[in-house]
Order: sequence, then structure tokens, then C-alpha cells
Amino acid sequence: MFKPGSRIAARIAVALPATVVSLLVPTAVVRAQTDAGSTAAARTPVVFVHGYNADPGVWGGLREDFKADGYTDAELFSFGYDTHRSVNEVLSGRLAAYVEDVKRRTGAARVDLVSHSYGSLVTRWYAKYDPAGPASVAHWVSLAGPNHGTSTAWACALWDQACRDMTPGSYVQKGLASGDETPGEVRYATWWSDCDEVVNPDSSVPLDGASNNAAGCLAHNDFLGDDTVSRGVRAFLRS
Repeated sequence: MFKPGSRIAARIAVALPATVVSLLVPTAVVRAQTDAGSTAAARTPVVFVHGYNADPGVWGGLREDFKADGYTDAELFSFGYDTHRSVNEVLSGRLAAYVEDVKRRTGAARVDLVSHSYGSLVTRWYAKYDPAGPASVAHWVSLAGPNHGTSTAWACALWDQACRDMTPGSYVQKGLASGDETPGEVRYATWWSDCDEVVNPDSSVPLDGASNNAAGCLAHNDFLGDDTVSRGVRAFLRS
């Protein structure tokens, strides 16, 4: 939600492959082929979505963990956006266009979404309300997301649309809470902390129908560099 501290790795650029071609094999397993001619079993691409007053650089540490697990830069993407814009009117639509571009580049039918803080609202709105959202998301992850609002957002709600979206009872909060909180065939997971100084109350994070994980005593931005959270997220995406 706010800019991370020195524990988070410096900003990294998303490297896109020069050429990605999808192949249909007899077992119906999709494989990606690079311009060098090598083939390997395709993974579901991961799209990281940062939080309020942050940028894609916050994902440096987690991206390195994914690469240590065998992911390549061609499978890891970081969505950057103006965090002062509206979830439903602007940002979910821009995320939708970004996801479609990732699908086109990789040949994948779906992506995994990993979000922090305010990014949880952007990704949830896309997965719930965008016409292509439910069919385009395999796994959805929220790290310290104000999924039912946070009282701290009142401090900036008077002049900032994103803060208004994060306040309890806002239009965005009501829309996300209506009906099924975890709709479709998407697999949902959240990580929350009882020491989070930004999301209040702590119970705002978990969702009905999701795998809700207590992360222990972590500060809001510490989710981005915590080894246990990282292992849990990567295990969830393999499930």
C-alpha cells in the first residue's frame, strides 16, 4: 500500500521473450517454443500487481524466488499503474488489457495473479466483473489486501480516489462483497498478519471460499520479502 523499505530488491524490468510460439501436442499439453528452437513445458504466467504508492520494483525479491523455482523472465510479468485511480472505472480495465497482452505473448489461456495491498482490489474486480476475467485467471493471491476495507484509508479519502475505494463500505467494497466473494473456477488464497499496521481490522483480508493463511507478526510491506510467505505462495500456485 505504501512504498516498501530497504528490504525489498530494487526495481527490475520485465524481460519479454523475443518470440513465443504456442504448440499443441497430442497430450493437449501446451508448450512454449523460443526463437532458439528449444521447447519446455509451459507454466502458467504470473502477473504481479503492486499496491498503493508503489511500483513494479517491489516484486524484485519474490521474482527471484520464482526464478529459483524454475520460472523464467518470460513467464513473470509486473503490472505497473497509477495507484491513485479508481479500481472499477479505470484500473481493472487496464489490467484486463495487460492480461490479454500477456496471454498473446505467451500463448497461455490463463494467468496467475499475485497482488499486494491495494492491488488485491484491482485484481479481484477484474476476476469478478470483467467479461474475460473468470476464464483468464487460474490462481489469485492477495498479500495483505484490504479486501473488506481498511480504516486507515480514511486519512486520505478526502482527496484520493484509491483511498476512497479502500474505505469500508465504499462502492468498490460493496461490489466485491456482493454475492460470491470468490466466484468462478479461480482458486483464491490470502495471507494476513495480526501485526499489519495498514490493514485494519486484520479480519479484512480473508475471504469466504479462499485459502486464508495467517502469516504471523508481519508489517504490511514485510509480506513482499518474507521467505515463509514466498514459499506458501509458490506452493499454492502449484496446487
